[in-house]
Order: sequence, then C-alpha cells, then structure tokens
Amino acid sequence: MILLGRSVKAALALALAAGAHLVVAPPSSAAAPEQGLRITRFLGEQRLPHRMEFEGTVVGGLSGIDRDPRTGTWYFISDDRWRYNPARFYTGALDIDRRTGAFTGVRLTGATTLLSPDGTPYPGYGKPGSADPETIRFDRWTRRLLWGDEGDRPDERDPGIPVSDMAVRWAGRDGRHLGALPLPRNLRLTTTTSGPRRNAGFEGLTFAPRTIAAIVEGARHEDGEPPTAESGAPARITVWGRDGRLRGQYVYPVDPLPAAPVPPDGAADSGVSEILALDDHRYLALERSWIEGVDYKVKLYEIDLRRATDVRNRDSLANGRPYRPVSKRLVMDLENVRAPVQNLESLAFGPRLATGECTVVIGSDDNFDQGEVTQFLAFGARGC
Repeated sequence: MILLGRSVKAALALALAAGAHLVVAPPSSAAAPEQGLRITRFLGEQRLPHRMEFEGTVVGGLSGIDRDPRTGTWYFISDDRWRYNPARFYTGALDIDRRTGAFTGVRLTGATTLLSPDGTPYPGYGKPGSADPETIRFDRWTRRLLWGDEGDRPDERDPGIPVSDMAVRWAGRDGRHLGALPLPRNLRLTTTTSGPRRNAGFEGLTFAPRTIAAIVEGARHEDGEPPTAESGAPARITVWGRDGRLRGQYVYPVDPLPAAPVPPDGAADSGVSEILALDDHRYLALERSWIEGVDYKVKLYEIDLRRATDVRNRDSLANGRPYRPVSKRLVMDLENVRAPVQNLESLAFGPRLATGECTVVIGSDDNFDQGEVTQFLAFGARGC
C-alpha cells in the first residue's frame, strides 16, 4: 500500500475520519504453539539514499523483498505507479556475513520493468489497467517471480478512479507476464460499497512447500469496518495449491489500533503488510499501523492456520455467524529495535548462518517522502 506523506496525511485527516465506525473484533482463537520462531539477535541496519537514481529510475517505495537462495540475488519491488517510472522491480545484494551475522551493506544491481499481458508497461496511477505492486516472491522451483498487485477502485474521496483488478501474477526475471492465479469472487474490486476497500487489497504473499498464500491488508466492506483503538478487524488470507487451485481462505484478526489518533478524530491506517511462510500452515505476519499524531507502529506475529475456519464461501464476516480466526503469537515489537519505527512493509528470509540461525530481513517503504527512509533490518532467528 502507498501510505501518504506526512503533509498529505494531515490534509486528509478530517476527510478520512468522517467515515470511521467502531467494530467488534473477531472471536479469540486457540493458543498458538508454545514453540515457534524466536528472534535471537539484531544483526544490523542498512539504508538506501532517499530518491537515489539507479539505471534511469528513482528508487523508493520498496514494498516487497525476497531472495534466490541458490544465487543469493535479492529482489525488491517498488509500488511507484509512474509517479517517477513504470511499475518495476530491482535486483541487488544484502551483505550478511554467514560466519558472524554482521549486516554490512545493501546495493542494487539491476532494474526491470514489469510488463502487462500485452507486453507493454502497466499504465500509471488513475488509469484503467494500472498496477499497484506491493509484494514479490522468488519461486526457487520454477525460477519465476510471483508478485501481488493491490489494484485500484473508486471510493468516496476519489470517485473517478477506474477499477483495476487485484491480482497475483507470475512474471519472468525479465519482467514478462507469465499468467496469474485465479481469485475467489469475494476479492473482486467493485465500484460499490462491496468487496475489498481501496488500498486494502493484496499486501502480503508467500510460498510454502506445497502451497501459495496471499493476504489482503484489511477488511472487505462486507466483513466489517477498519480497526479503531477499541476494535480490530478481519483480513482474509487466501491459500492456493502449487497447482494454482484454490485451497481455502482464512481470517487474520488485525489488532485494534495500538494507540488512539491525536486528535481523537484523526486519521489512521492499519493492517497486514506482509506474510512469510514457516511451513504450510505457519506464517510470520507483519502488522503495520500509521496513526495521526503517533506515527508508525509495527509488530511481527507468528500465525497458525490449522484450526481456523475456511471462509472462502462466506460473503460476510459481520453477519454474526461464528468462525475461528488463525491463532497469533507475538514474536517482536519493532518499536523495541529501532525507534521511530518506519513504514515496514517487506519481510523475507536471508542466508542461514554458521550458528544454525536463519536470518530474517524486514524492509521499509519510504513513500518517496523525505521524512521517511528506505531501511533494511536484519535479525538472527531460531525455529525457522
């Protein structure tokens, strides 16, 4: 999701607040397993310069990252919608010493434009067929890329925006379109107050050994209102088999806002910004909030789908019919690592260390805002 720059956030606060309503959080789920992923140490932070130029592009808006474990190449997707350049991804390197775990550098090595099915770059913001890239994964089995497009649709603030469908798309490493996963009907964007909300579409995507999963950032219109300081909201995780067939859909219970806006009727934006599979039923989930007068808050959770209700055939989650959401276990509050917290939107595994620890990398989308940064945080972890 492209979060707004601070100056724009303030100007839109009253307009966004006008539509706020309270919601009741989804019912509690079963306790998460006692053992799971745990962060063992912080390995370091690296940044890219603000609006740096690289191969004729302006770098920023990096919303998803992933790594090819065979070559060590990293992929970074930008959610720039032709504000500067067409939809694109970068390749590069993160320098993490396998012996010591020291995280000492980040650099880019290539820039690739994502191409639409007709072989041309995707149109820019506000045009039919535009793309909003928010997440990217490298498939080590086929050596293709899979990326999530949040799409776009009209809302009360921007009624003239045309519908551009959400999608989970395959691409070659040269950016060519290679197909897409089928979407359930309940994730189709519309021109009415139904389906996913604007800027609440696909934000997270992950490969598991036998499955693929993607999560929308927040609640559909039929599923409830966005989170408030009093109530959370349900977001849907959709799971496909590796054959592309829909396997199920489950509810992720987004927390209530971690703090009330300042002023109390100020704007807020909260939801899931990325997921990362530990196996076919356990994922890490990055839950990110921006709150007026408070700034960003981000927590890392481990979730488990095993006892959750399959809701793929339910059009509404707010009609009182009971369901069991996925379980959640807090792994880390990012405020305890680097304050102030940035707009953290990407999550991936790096190389395994000589100690046996895996590395977890979390990155930020700077929104091309000079008050924010493009940051990468690396951690050692066990249980992965």
